[in-house]
Amino acid sequence: MDPTLQAVLAAMASFTFISLLICFFYFICRTTRNRRRDPESRPRTRATRTVPNLGTSTSFISVAESQLFDQSLNQIEMSDLVKATRNFSPDLIVGDGSFGLVYKANLPCGVTVAVKKLGADAFQGYREFRAEMETLGKIRHENIVKFFGYCATGTDRILIYEFIEKGSLDQWLYDTSSAQNDTSTVRLPLSWSTRINIIKGVAKGLAFMHNLDTPIIHRDIKASNVLLDAKFEAHIADFGLARRIEGSHSHVSTQVAGTMGYMPPEYFYGAALATVTGDVYSFGILMFEVATSRRPNWPMKGENGKEIRLVEWATKMVSQNREMEMVDVSISKQDLKESEVLEFFKIATFCTTEAPKLRPTMNEVVELLNRVQDEATS
Repeated sequence: MDPTLQAVLAAMASFTFISLLICFFYFICRTTRNRRRDPESRPRTRATRTVPNLGTSTSFISVAESQLFDQSLNQIEMSDLVKATRNFSPDLIVGDGSFGLVYKANLPCGVTVAVKKLGADAFQGYREFRAEMETLGKIRHENIVKFFGYCATGTDRILIYEFIEKGSLDQWLYDTSSAQNDTSTVRLPLSWSTRINIIKGVAKGLAFMHNLDTPIIHRDIKASNVLLDAKFEAHIADFGLARRIEGSHSHVSTQVAGTMGYMPPEYFYGAALATVTGDVYSFGILMFEVATSRRPNWPMKGENGKEIRLVEWATKMVSQNREMEMVDVSISKQDLKESEVLEFFKIATFCTTEAPKLRPTMNEVVELLNRVQDEATS
């Protein structure tokens, strides 16, 4: 064979072989790539969900949990509370507290309780929530509403409290119509002696809180947060804003807490500390409110026609020795003793002193109040 022809044929054979080899590798690579892209060709795996650690501050919990701090109650589950409140029926609402509505509930064990369904933003995380609940569960005082326990599922958090029969002080000061859920009972105006007794009860409850090994500041003392039992004894309620104090009598707060009309003036001047003296100021405002039946958070007109706050009006009236003119007109004059009235307003003025350091402690307030009726009878 001609050498030239032989060389041409050899070159063509080599080219053909190389082309076939390239096509083979291209086919293999393309098939592999398509198989990777096809989800049906992959092995199936079961979806997993990360469960948050309960030791960290999270906004929810992954499993249902309940805890009771009162041995007289049986274990309560979320389903029991849903049933007892008829799925939180509006008909069973008995109050509107901080961060949630309060419902009346009859538990399967026969005990009637008040349950508060917290809003989702009531606490930053579950660790904070659990710590606060454990603190409230340890408080036992005759003038503080008992906290029985809580149930939590997902983002739902329910607090369980002692049910207080007569409702809030606020309702008795301003609503003399038929009692809530009891049309057969008419709310009569509270007598002067009953009002003094209520104020004494609140003072004792606050003094107890302020003098615990780890003191507690309520931060929202007002008439609607004072509940009255069948004997008109006072019980401090709604600890939605309460904070424990570690190592001192103040708590660092990044926001103003409380209710307009009751908050101490230092909160408006940029004070970053919530203190026991702030509670004392709010208590003094409550004293003015109980004696006069005037709402601290409602504007009122002074003698010159200009709007004035209750504390400003009351302080001015006391300075002019016009205390008897301030007393709620619905109170029978026969029940009033001028010496008691004068001393009562004197203590309220002392508590609402603008300078926090000059205000009395709640222990001192209790002592002063105990002397009010004692001196009047002597």
